[in-house]
Amino acid sequence: MKYTNLPHTNIEVSKICLGTMTWGKQNTEAEGHQQMDYAVDQGINFFDTAELYPIPAHPDRHSVTEKIIGSWFSKNGNRDKIILASKIAGKAEMTKFIRTTGFSRESIVEAVEGSLVRLQTDYIDLYQLHWPERNTNYFGQRGYQHDVSDHWEDNIHQVLETLRDLVREGKIRHVGISNETPWGAMRFLMESKVHANLPRTITIQNPYNLLNRLFEVGLSEISIREKLGLLAYSPLGFGTLSGKYLGGMRPATSRVTLFPQYTRYSNEQAVKATEKYHKLAQDHNLSMAQMALAFVNSRPFVTSNIIGATSMRQLEENIDSINVKLNNEVLQGIEAIHNEIPNPAP
Repeated sequence: MKYTNLPHTNIEVSKICLGTMTWGKQNTEAEGHQQMDYAVDQGINFFDTAELYPIPAHPDRHSVTEKIIGSWFSKNGNRDKIILASKIAGKAEMTKFIRTTGFSRESIVEAVEGSLVRLQTDYIDLYQLHWPERNTNYFGQRGYQHDVSDHWEDNIHQVLETLRDLVREGKIRHVGISNETPWGAMRFLMESKVHANLPRTITIQNPYNLLNRLFEVGLSEISIREKLGLLAYSPLGFGTLSGKYLGGMRPATSRVTLFPQYTRYSNEQAVKATEKYHKLAQDHNLSMAQMALAFVNSRPFVTSNIIGATSMRQLEENIDSINVKLNNEVLQGIEAIHNEIPNPAP
């Protein structure tokens, strides 16, 4: 395994982070425990979860994933070996069963304390806002449509004040954002620069993969210059970059088959690009999944690459991508495809 530091800290994390959002729906508690056991054996010390998980969001499964992680901590007594990240759900139709009060002080405190109980821990190493509370473009929206009545920037100070107080209480250690835009990232950073008593945002968890490299437009410069580390999620684009959906295949237990509403990486242009990446991998005797993951691993703005798997075979292949180094010919091939079909799945 390779390691890096969470920016602005001395906290060392594995370059591969274990994603958990299938545990409690596509994976059982026992399977989640097995994945954590194997990941730790392979040198992974970084887990990412959320109060929303597993997905799709549903009242009957609310926060089951955190409970599975908590039961693993209780069974093994190894909380101190793991750097743990979790998130508060943003405002949305799909999260009304969790709360409707957004990122108010009471909501953030409630969310953190609920996660601590479920995770059976006294602290969370990295606490993140799962997606913006304001109206902006994320989750596959290409363009920004401004709402003149939205003045959410006025809330940023209050949100950071609440998170600061939770840091002081020892309930969280550091703060991150997720699914953010360049404007949002800079506003959070600026607020903590102007007000030195507020916590600095150290990470941003956004989608990044061969089909969606929009992070490189604006956010990558912010990431490098401000040391705002990317925690890249969906590095395989809902599994499409493993090649398992090519030729119209729909494996029975796969996410896109089970949840057909997840179409972000399945449009016509994305399929064309995936076919080209598949051929490139074949031409160089590479696993397509490992090529896609190795590309993400190699980017200078990536602090950690969040992988997820529903089977042990997938997990083993994904973790082993840390040992794959792409040569210049493969990298040039990737750029050629990207130039031909840029960002087909935002």
